[in-house]
Amino acid sequence: MDNAAASLDNRFEAALERLVPELETKDQKLGLAVSGGPDSVALLLLALKACPDRIAAATVDHGLRPAARTEAEFVASLCRQHGIAHQILRPAVPIRGSIQSAARRARYGLLHDWMRENGIHWLATAHHADDQLETMIMRILRGSGIDGMSGIREKRDNITRPLLHFEKSELISYVASHGIVAVDDPSNRDQGYDRVRVRNALEDLEGFDTRLASQSASALGAAREAIEWMVERLADEHIAATDGGCTLSQSAFPHELQRRLLLRCLHICDPALSPRGSQIDQTILALEKGETVTLGDILCRGGEIWQFQPAPKRRNS
Repeated sequence: MDNAAASLDNRFEAALERLVPELETKDQKLGLAVSGGPDSVALLLLALKACPDRIAAATVDHGLRPAARTEAEFVASLCRQHGIAHQILRPAVPIRGSIQSAARRARYGLLHDWMRENGIHWLATAHHADDQLETMIMRILRGSGIDGMSGIREKRDNITRPLLHFEKSELISYVASHGIVAVDDPSNRDQGYDRVRVRNALEDLEGFDTRLASQSASALGAAREAIEWMVERLADEHIAATDGGCTLSQSAFPHELQRRLLLRCLHICDPALSPRGSQIDQTILALEKGETVTLGDILCRGGEIWQFQPAPKRRNS
């Protein structure tokens, strides 16, 4: 094996040890989401080298493309060659609606069921540095705040992404060094997807280290955590529950803290409420003026103390 491949092995082992130390200390199992593309095949090979006795793989066939079944069988064959437990997962009902978001929900639902049924503690996906950069650019274009700009998280609950500091070109070369021809998914060239258009635009940029996008995302994630830390303390001190609602006794904070505290109050009254950013900003302005407004089914009263409670039901005429 060449030096570049050996370097990737070492970097992957370090990332896995940092993100999921429980794999060794508690002898837990790592599940791998493997589609058959070069990114996920690299994940499979890297994990095989790092912890061969503690991995299992799964491939989700969404049933959206005729070739998906063949691709899933390719992964199954690859896993058999290396003695890795593998399962093909298919949704019980056809995917409808917004295809990308519906497919994502189905995929993670199937993977979590697979993990539970097989005693698998962690799930690793093959998101890499190029994915991170694309995600951050897409979120800039959509006007995301600090939460969205934190990008793809390296670890969230029991999902980990140990390749976020690896460039796609490195992963392609690593797979090629093993003499494996990975799957080529034609949807990755479909201009109908925002991500594909962003990816194509980035192809003209040369001389940039895409791994730095994950460094920026990590910094933004740390800032998000610091803000949430402060919000938890302010909420404990200033939010008090009332019959069916709550009050916020202090609101003279920077806007981002106001926004998060307001959302905390709204969710106490209605956990399902998900207002847009513009609605939140307008509500804050009204409450600062001492006005009363309704957001969803929540009555919000301003003044020195902000009050929140379910709005009275309208009488039928």
